Amino acid sequence: MPSQPRSSRRQWGLLGWALLFAPLLAFAAQPVVVASIKPVHALVAGVMQGVGEPLLLVPGGASPHEHSLKPSDARTLGAAQVVFWIGPELESFLVKPLANAPTARSMALLDAPGVTILPLRAGGAWEAHDHDHDPAPTASRDVHLWLDPVNAAAMVRQMVAVLGAADPARQAEYARNGAALIERLDRLNQQLASALAPVREQPYLVFHDAYQYFERRYGLNAVGSVVLKPEQRPGAKRVTDIQARVRERKVRCVFSEPQFQPALVETIIAGSAARRGVLDPLGADLPAGPDAYFQLLQGLADALRGCLSGG
Repeated sequence: MPSQPRSSRRQWGLLGWALLFAPLLAFAAQPVVVASIKPVHALVAGVMQGVGEPLLLVPGGASPHEHSLKPSDARTLGAAQVVFWIGPELESFLVKPLANAPTARSMALLDAPGVTILPLRAGGAWEAHDHDHDPAPTASRDVHLWLDPVNAAAMVRQMVAVLGAADPARQAEYARNGAALIERLDRLNQQLASALAPVREQPYLVFHDAYQYFERRYGLNAVGSVVLKPEQRPGAKRVTDIQARVRERKVRCVFSEPQFQPALVETIIAGSAARRGVLDPLGADLPAGPDAYFQLLQGLADALRGCLSGG
């Protein structure tokens, strides 16, 4: 059998090497994407499914209100091409690093088109359904927007747009994943509305005012918060006032959070008929990934229904 010309063998050799390294080259071309907190990370992971995995900055057990960047976090941000975060009112620790990372495209999801932003409520004894107000100025925005799945869908649309612009070769994949994710969010919204309907009128207190979006979406009867700022322990007068409110409003449940010590809630409910529950707005114990957002909101609904129904 005649041997192949040397040039043909060289071409086949080059082709073989190209086929061998093509997957590695494709992997290397994927954008480095960073998400600040676990709920944001979960939505980004859903949009990137089958393409790559975003990096998570704030672990689930930590509070973004108190977080500070480690040197490894700074290196991660330095390598990032896209950073998704809520905004400076929540992740204040990111403001300076992002300003000093000109190669990263930063997307504050508070500014995403289609997101409904609620104002902060004054004090900790606000009444339920107190939503007849003008749009809030930037300094008084409630930052916990991810706890409304309709907002989450708007965030996903923006993630698709930003990732498609940063990585045009995979634009169709991001769009396809985003469409499937939005359908799943719509189903979740309907399921939660049905599950929470039986306990809508039951009064309860939250640890800090992080759940306004969830309460408004499902018409829940939260009547106040234990603390005004999660990083500051309340004084004796405030504890006394909250104890009185629990009795006056016949509060069914007072909820703590895994990121903060539960002892304060035990003090609040002492001597009352109120029960203690746990709400987690960040998914402290959930494994990071595309399912974490759905597990997070389902967990909130389960905790509320379980405590408020007496089950």
